[in-house]
Amino acid sequence: MPKRTRNQSQDINQFAADVVKRSTGSGPAMPDQAVISQVMAAMGRRGGLKGAATLNKRLTPAQRQASARRAAQARWGKKAE
Repeated sequence: MPKRTRNQSQDINQFAADVVKRSTGSGPAMPDQAVISQVMAAMGRRGGLKGAATLNKRLTPAQRQASARRAAQARWGKKAE
């Protein structure tokens, strides 16, 4: 059976200090949810811009046209009922 790794350290003193920090709430402060949302939105936007540029370089004009046609059909085409 493979050995399992642990997130906490093996030292009993460090473990005890970690328990005290968690129970008293004196650990690192968590940022606001609004700040987290802004950071994640910026990261997603940056990745999306890079991904689109890379995809456009890789595809031929005919492939881009076919992809756009499929996307438009999926978005605005008739729904199968």
